Amino acid sequence: MITRRRFLAVAAAVAARPALAARDAAGYAGREDVRAFIAEMTGRHAFVAAELETVFARARFQSAIVKAMTPPAPGQRSWNAYRPRFVNAARIEGGALFWAKHEETLRRAAATFGVPEEFVVAIIGVETLYGRNTGGWRAIDALATLAFDYPRRADYFRGELEQLLLLARENGADVLGLRGSYAGALGIPQFMPSSWRRYAVDFDGDGRRDLLASPADAIGSVANFLRGHGWAPGEPVAFPVRADGERWRAYADGGVEPAHPLGTLIAAGLALDAEPPVAAQTPAVLVELESPNAPSALWIGFGNFHAITRYNRSSFYAIAVVELADAVRAAYAGPARVSAAAR
Repeated sequence: MITRRRFLAVAAAVAARPALAARDAAGYAGREDVRAFIAEMTGRHAFVAAELETVFARARFQSAIVKAMTPPAPGQRSWNAYRPRFVNAARIEGGALFWAKHEETLRRAAATFGVPEEFVVAIIGVETLYGRNTGGWRAIDALATLAFDYPRRADYFRGELEQLLLLARENGADVLGLRGSYAGALGIPQFMPSSWRRYAVDFDGDGRRDLLASPADAIGSVANFLRGHGWAPGEPVAFPVRADGERWRAYADGGVEPAHPLGTLIAAGLALDAEPPVAAQTPAVLVELESPNAPSALWIGFGNFHAITRYNRSSFYAIAVVELADAVRAAYAGPARVSAAAR
């Protein structure tokens, strides 16, 4: 089968060189938990055990990935440090240029999925600087490390490792050649393998769902992901608020899911700069963006805010997307659009 041969293009070469194969056994293939995983994959998905053994013999533990995944200690999170990494001139100007270059595709995605152009652009901008930085870690190393040597979220990453192997087989790709983030995310929109298989769309009409090289497929897939996670067209996302007193602190629990009526939050001493955009009974969430030795920034998020957090559960991430989206829309409507369109 051609697809399977391409999926494990290295298998025959390694098997033909016993010395190299023996050296590669220092990878993951000899571990009991990995052998159990291989047995599951052969039984559930009809993979060939010897081929998976070859793959895991060449997979390598990456201590830097475990370090990068370790959450910061309490008190180390800083919105004032995080925000400038993503809401800055390079991403704003780059977003306006990306929008101008892919204007028709973004308009079509907005019409198809109901997600405004600026939010699709902002997510791609935050994730990969519009496709310029898609990550250099081998996906097999990242997901093997997190599946077998990161107990905190091992079950999740074991599932993503399974999805990676299935994705590579379906696409006829060499699984050892796929590269992405230290968490195993891939391509222009940095989809995890399960999201690629479930939400990626062929938006350029070439018969493939190519998130590695097709901006059109990435645009359509991000919009499809958000819509699939509850994005409601025309509904608000999030708004900054001001606080009066301390009653609001009872609602700042670090969650991202709208769980309180907007009216309840307003009654706790929170105020928007304009009239509330939705009814008082609309579910909302209070977002506190803290920084050491500085006042917290406060936002109220709604259902579409929660949809963004399904991409990345961090409230810092979601509000950075919101702020970048607003800034990109403003830049796109100005001189940057004219300059980009003229190129």
